[in-house]
Amino acid sequence: MKLWLTRPMPPEVEARAKESFDVDIRASNDPLSADEMRHALRSYDAVMPTLGDRFQADVFADVPDARCKLLANFGVGYNHIDAEAARAHGITVTNTPGAVTDATADIAMTLILMTARRAGEGERMVRAGRWAGWHPTQMLGLHVTGRTLGVIGMGRIGQAIARRCHFGFGMDIRYIARSEKSLGFKAIRDESLQDLAAASDIVVVAVPGSPETHHLIDAQVLGAMQPHAIFVNIARGDVVDEAALIAALQAGQIAGAGLDVYEFEPKVPEALIAMENVTLLPHLGTAALNVRTNMGMMVLDNVGAFANGDEPPNMV
Repeated sequence: MKLWLTRPMPPEVEARAKESFDVDIRASNDPLSADEMRHALRSYDAVMPTLGDRFQADVFADVPDARCKLLANFGVGYNHIDAEAARAHGITVTNTPGAVTDATADIAMTLILMTARRAGEGERMVRAGRWAGWHPTQMLGLHVTGRTLGVIGMGRIGQAIARRCHFGFGMDIRYIARSEKSLGFKAIRDESLQDLAAASDIVVVAVPGSPETHHLIDAQVLGAMQPHAIFVNIARGDVVDEAALIAALQAGQIAGAGLDVYEFEPKVPEALIAMENVTLLPHLGTAALNVRTNMGMMVLDNVGAFANGDEPPNMV
C-alpha cells in the first residue's frame, strides 16, 4: 500500500506510517495544488488530504483511471472533498470523528469566555501599556453564568459544548437539529434559526460544512439576535455569511463575535481585525499534540483496514 501524507504529522503518526506502509510525506503545509491532487490520484493507493485540499469533481474527472482508491481525510470535516464524485470514481472517503470532539468544544468555550468578558481587548490594552488600573466600570462584559446558550447543530461537538455550558455555567440550552435529542439535561429544541437567535444570549454554530449549510447564518439570523448577545463559530467559515456578520457587528446589532474559522480562510477581513469586540483565533479547534496524534492514528486505522480488504471504520 503506497500512501501519501500531504502534510507533516506528529512524530508518532509518521513513525507508525513508515512502519506500516510505503509512505511519502510531503514537506509543505500549504494546500495541495490542482497538479498535486492529480499526481496524488495517479501515483498512490491511498492519500491523506486535509482542510484546503479541494478534491472536487473536475479533479476526479481529469484522472478517470485513478490508482488511488482511498482518500483518508485528516479531520472530521470533509466539505473540501466532493465525496459523491469520489464514490462515482470508485474512491472511498473516510474522516476522523470523535477524536476532535472535546478539543473543539474547549475552543468554543475559550471563544465564549474571551468574547463575553472582553479578554482579548483587555490583553491588548495591557500589552500596549494603556491600562491605567482597576476601576468599577472598567471593561464591563457579559457574565455568562445562568445565561441562555443557543446551539446550531447538536451533533457530537454541539452536545459537548452544551454539556460544558449547562453543567459548568448553569446555562439554559436551546438548539436546532434535524431530530429531537436525548441529552441528559433539559434543553429546548427551537423550530427556526430566528427563534433560537432571538431567545439566546450566546449563539454557537456547530454544524458540518456542506452545500446545505453554506451561509446558513445570514443577515436574518444575525438580525434576530439580541443587542447584548455574542456569536461564536467553530464549525466551518462558509457556514456564515461573513459580510452579513461584519455588517451586524458594525451596526451594533450584536455585541461581539468569537471566530476560529473564516469564510475565505486563511484570509481574515480587515473589518474583523479592526473590531475590538471580535475574538479571532487561527483555527485552533484541534490544536493539541495528543488530539492531532489521535487524529493521525485514526487516519492510519482507516488506511490499514482498507489495505486489509476490510471496511474502514470511519467511512463517510
